[in-house]
Amino acid sequence: MKSEHLPLLNSVSAPALHPDGTRAVVSVLRPDFDADAYVGQLWTVPLDPDQPARRLTRGFRDAAPDFSPDGQVLAFLRAAAGGKPQIHIVEAAGGEPQPVTDAPLGVSAFAWSPDSRQLVYSARTPEDGRYGSTDGVSAGGEDARLITDYQYRMNGVGYTADKPLQLFLVEVPDPGAEPRVEPQGRALKARAAASAAQPAPDSAAGTPAGPLPAARQLTTAATDHTGASFSADGRSIYFTAALHEGSDNDLASGIYRITVGDGSAGAETAGEPEPVAPANTGRQGVHAVRESQDGQWLFFLAQDLGQSGQDFVARNTALYALPAGGGEATRLSDVETMDLGCNGRLELRGPDSVLLLNNTRGTVELLEFRASGTHGKLVQGERVVTGAAARGGSLVFSFADASTAGDVAVLDGGQLRVLTDFSAPLRSGAGIIEPLELTVPSGDGYPVHGWLVKPAGQGPHPVLLNIHGGPFAQFTGALFDEAQVYAAAGYAVLMCNPRGSAGYGQEHGRAIKEKMGTLDMQDVLAFLDGALGKFEELDAGALGIMGGSYGGYLTAWTISHDHRFLDPVSFTGSSDIGWFFGGEYTGRSSEQMAAQSPMARVDQVRTPALVIHSEEDLRCPVEQGQRYFTALKQLGVEAAFLVFPGESHELSRSGTPHHRKQRFDQILQWWSRYLPTAANPAPAARN
Repeated sequence: MKSEHLPLLNSVSAPALHPDGTRAVVSVLRPDFDADAYVGQLWTVPLDPDQPARRLTRGFRDAAPDFSPDGQVLAFLRAAAGGKPQIHIVEAAGGEPQPVTDAPLGVSAFAWSPDSRQLVYSARTPEDGRYGSTDGVSAGGEDARLITDYQYRMNGVGYTADKPLQLFLVEVPDPGAEPRVEPQGRALKARAAASAAQPAPDSAAGTPAGPLPAARQLTTAATDHTGASFSADGRSIYFTAALHEGSDNDLASGIYRITVGDGSAGAETAGEPEPVAPANTGRQGVHAVRESQDGQWLFFLAQDLGQSGQDFVARNTALYALPAGGGEATRLSDVETMDLGCNGRLELRGPDSVLLLNNTRGTVELLEFRASGTHGKLVQGERVVTGAAARGGSLVFSFADASTAGDVAVLDGGQLRVLTDFSAPLRSGAGIIEPLELTVPSGDGYPVHGWLVKPAGQGPHPVLLNIHGGPFAQFTGALFDEAQVYAAAGYAVLMCNPRGSAGYGQEHGRAIKEKMGTLDMQDVLAFLDGALGKFEELDAGALGIMGGSYGGYLTAWTISHDHRFLDPVSFTGSSDIGWFFGGEYTGRSSEQMAAQSPMARVDQVRTPALVIHSEEDLRCPVEQGQRYFTALKQLGVEAAFLVFPGESHELSRSGTPHHRKQRFDQILQWWSRYLPTAANPAPAARN
């Protein structure tokens, strides 16, 4: 795989399954160089093996499909080129999609009511005068912001308090109805006269924009309201938010409910949010909530945050069940060994059961839990499940593995049957190298698990030690474009999950709390040494080290201790979450922080370094990269600083296709200067 093959990387959404269980719909998105954006459409995937998957829509970017409970309508998010995602609907049997919303900053997510007549959706709602809400007021002409809180911005979003995620309720139009048209001529004049004779509408009730249905705003607090879903009877909407007193000083969030009635004429439309408080839970960060199909239970995902409400370090996400009428919550999952927060979704299956994804040892498996506490594994093995749905007696899921960036399968009689092959163009056009799984002992005997992606040929191959971000995250054995591009250029790529990573239990993850750069550095170096000892074709005299986010931190830390690496590619920095992140991971005293700071040891660095940063990165602000680069230059260490305008912390995953390709090309050029290969020769050899 080379950088020019990025458009062959098809990512697949969580599936939407028709209520009759005969077909699924997924969104398939890909980077596109011509548009310099991510484009894609919806595909229908029949469960009948004799019927192939086919493209269903032809929008610029169609995503997040979901069938109505009655199976008559398919809703999804559509964004035009340069536009914001809006809800669209289309008849389930096919037809021309029609818009339902026109949210100024776009729609983030939506959910159906049980009677298929309404949608609740979340959308960032700008203050008056901001983000284009007032004609003639540009971003540079907006009023100054007076900031008094810790939590005021988010990577990839920017400022948050002046555009919180609010919830809205909208009636779903009949997609088969006669299309509405705008009045013209005499009809337009008559409508204007009739409107002038009527009293002004209640703005709180919402007004239609052109032919779109009216939407009613349900929430108003200046904080994000997320994960909205209807109760089983359709009378209430559940969501999560941080509405408690002192919410700016902790990471806690809770479950809330809004009564919306049954949707009939004259029924109550919406009440005030009320807390749904489990009687026996402490400071938690709640990520998702869903009422069971039988209406007896509330399932929710949450992390324990300790007494401070900030102790987030390596806290596994657990599943809880709470009686819908109130009472005590029961934790259903083993919080020490299971981490159920992979995608923050709760998919219902049966009257009182729910489907969840679990991080485990470099894989993501699909589990089913019942409110009684029993659970079982439905899909496991060397793959990463990314979403699932169960309806009409069928269960389908999306996944990635060593040979695909995304596909769809059905669980058929307990056996996995793959329904699509969206990565076929990548395999035929670029080729994929399957990773080799390794486990090596660390210095204290602790097993370190990871993978080697080895290039073709006998070697010797230069070695790149790649360190993941997080740190509470994990490398997996699924197809990873970074490893594939570097291996195709002649480099052996090593990736491991040292202590501090996710997927190996809380004790493993919390091992580096207040002592980063200790056991984690020991583990990655031991993994490197173990691989060098096991594979003769790896060149121990040609080593590189690189990483993103936390991986950049550990790269910078490692090269201040170990001088055998020829050069690093690193991302370093502080964070939009720095008001709590650093203190929890490094400790709060100046002595603790200095003992784990790469800047405090920068004078020990001898390794040439390429520092890469995004100008709009709020997770690791660009000034951190500037400081590190400048310090290296002042010390006489060869260094370069590659800065990407307009990009956030997610550059390597969801940056513009042009920038993602340029990043790969620049990294390979840097490696070629110090670790040249036949496939990536030194600059002089190219000339």
